[in-house]
Amino acid sequence: MRFAARLASLVVALSGGFFPVTLPAASGWLNWRGPEQNGVSTAKQALPTSLELGGPNHRWSYKAHGAGTPVIADGRVYAMAYYGETTDVEEALICLDVKTGAKLWEARFRDFLSDTTYNRYAIGAPVVDAETGNVFLESTCGVIMAFSRDGKKLWERSMMEEYGRLTFPNGRTGSLVIEGNLVIADGITANWGADGPARNRFYAFDKTNGELVWFSTPGTEPLDNSFGTPVFADLGGHRVFYVGTGCGHVVCINARTGEPVWRFKLSQSGVNSGVLLAGPDRLIAIHGKENVDSTSQGRLVALRIPTEYPAGPKPVVLGRDAEIWRNDDFIAFSSSPLLVDNRVYSTIATGSFLAADATTGKTLWTEKLGADQIHASPAYADGRFYVPMHEGNVFVIEVKNDKPVIVSTNKMEAGTACLGAPAFYGDAVLLFTKDALHCFGPKAKTPVIPPSIPPPAPLAASTAPITQLQVVPAEFALLPGQSQRLQVFGLDATGRRVRAVTEEATFAKFVPPTALVKSEVDATLTGPVVAAGPDAKLSAGQVQAKWNGLAAVSRGRVVAGIGHRDTFEALPLGQKNETGDSVGFPPLPWLGARVKWHVFEKEGGKVVGNRLDSIMFMRTMNFIGGADMKDYTFEADVMTDGNRRIMSNVGLVNQRYLIALAANNRILEVSSNHERLKESVPFEAVPNTWYRLKTRVDRDKQGEGGWVRAKLWDRSKPEPAAWTIEVRQEKIHTHGAPGVFAFSPQSLKRVFIDNLAISAHE
Repeated sequence: MRFAARLASLVVALSGGFFPVTLPAASGWLNWRGPEQNGVSTAKQALPTSLELGGPNHRWSYKAHGAGTPVIADGRVYAMAYYGETTDVEEALICLDVKTGAKLWEARFRDFLSDTTYNRYAIGAPVVDAETGNVFLESTCGVIMAFSRDGKKLWERSMMEEYGRLTFPNGRTGSLVIEGNLVIADGITANWGADGPARNRFYAFDKTNGELVWFSTPGTEPLDNSFGTPVFADLGGHRVFYVGTGCGHVVCINARTGEPVWRFKLSQSGVNSGVLLAGPDRLIAIHGKENVDSTSQGRLVALRIPTEYPAGPKPVVLGRDAEIWRNDDFIAFSSSPLLVDNRVYSTIATGSFLAADATTGKTLWTEKLGADQIHASPAYADGRFYVPMHEGNVFVIEVKNDKPVIVSTNKMEAGTACLGAPAFYGDAVLLFTKDALHCFGPKAKTPVIPPSIPPPAPLAASTAPITQLQVVPAEFALLPGQSQRLQVFGLDATGRRVRAVTEEATFAKFVPPTALVKSEVDATLTGPVVAAGPDAKLSAGQVQAKWNGLAAVSRGRVVAGIGHRDTFEALPLGQKNETGDSVGFPPLPWLGARVKWHVFEKEGGKVVGNRLDSIMFMRTMNFIGGADMKDYTFEADVMTDGNRRIMSNVGLVNQRYLIALAANNRILEVSSNHERLKESVPFEAVPNTWYRLKTRVDRDKQGEGGWVRAKLWDRSKPEPAAWTIEVRQEKIHTHGAPGVFAFSPQSLKRVFIDNLAISAHE
């Protein structure tokens, strides 16, 4: 997999010389907002004005559920879809022939451990890399995947298991974006150390191999998750992007280094809609949550933004004086606006399509199209607006004499919904409904396939002086016995790479003077190679690279692998919790655990218990091992505080399955996503009693199926021979990180865990 991903950097020998491998380029509608990053097509396309199902312009339909936007590259349609309705739901990346709708290939994947409800899947969109033709997407539960043009998986990263990405019932997962050699994602993550508190963070991966190049925390504590799409531009020689966040800001981030440049507080909650650049000094943004200076909801604003890259401390916080104008008529929760001929166009939450003057912000007209609008965004091409609405109508609208004229009203399938935006390719309009992907275009002639546009030439290495270093990966996790080679790149003042300096750099473990926890990763350093020995302990810390008076760091962890055991006796106490008890903190490498668990003295030994000081954390799942782990038995002692009327839930995560004692419900339960899998057997738990919970996942020797098994018994008694619960899965998760789980309704009763053990299957 890694070998295939590095094809772009290989060379082949021909006639005694070396020539670069040429990968297929891609051109078309490569991301959901199109080549202009704003949903506007400037091509002359002769698009249909009627999108009637079964009508003269209906070319084909492909039966699959969708809530996002297809992308098209060189005659191939790529779309994120899902199949099934209940326990059989699977997301998929589908690849179709744009002329016929015939399926060329697909890759299916299933949800796990997410909070997604009501089949809110496939809201995002793939993105195609113009340089290589490779396709990238992020599943609803946060697995980032890279595929070749022909469907070969090149690499994947599990944001949930590797960086503590949180999921939410609305299933909001946006589209990845590509900039240069990077593919960039964002989400609310609760990682470790200084990045343990939940924040909206951005992660940039090397598009060829999935290595983490940088991560960025540009905002403050979020009240919502966000799936805004970054918009790229140049700022004083730097490459930057602008995007909304879950903490209600519009932010500017250096696309090459992740440095937060500036932020502006727009909303009390998440900003989900895409932003618009209306010039080098003007940005237009919209939101649908509570305003920062009133109790009203929603607003369209124009901001005066910096035209030079700011010097000094960053991010710069823009004040209210940055606001040029505001318009409270525009209330859009996630529908993204358009900018056409100095006019801003947007659908709003109450189902209308509005236009405003981009210079003054004044509303020019309003056209009522439906009862409401959720998610779907309009798009513009060939002099017309194509406007899908939540209730399933798609409007084609022209503006004449500065007034809207509805050219056609097109009803999609009965009872369906439109949640994505249209995409354009040649003379075709492509649109997803919750029932199918549809292609519309003139039937009277052969579909037009636009000529391929050569991809942009890769940015040449800078020749400017090196002023900063970048260590890749920016963060790593090792199982005992594994190693990681670090790379060090010299960057110029704008963040462009000048050259690799790995072999000239020196490396050492590093503890920042400001670190709250003075900790080093339990690994040896041999030049740029970090190696965890077979007996390495759970640990976390930084490795610092130095070159020519410059320094940069990579964060790393040694995580729990097969053979790991923990009684927590080595963890110090000495802190005070909300009730005055002497407590400590869980192992530093546990993702997002420091603010959710404490170490307690109990019954003459130390145990971990979930914290009750914040109702926000009454439910927590924290991963402790590697995302690629498989075929392991995970067990621990578990207990719930309480009485016969009020108890809590405690459990273990094994290979993407949660096995939990739900004490109030008197059951032992196996689940993944609760709407996809939730099976249980009765179990009468007694409060303040230690039980032993033993879990394993077994895959069949042939086929895709397998079993999830668990035993639960009073630990003072012998282990029973039979499994307490066995759950059959026809498509079993093949790998996944171990983790711990707690749920204390209303933060009333604590749960405890002790004597963790991970072992190979017997």
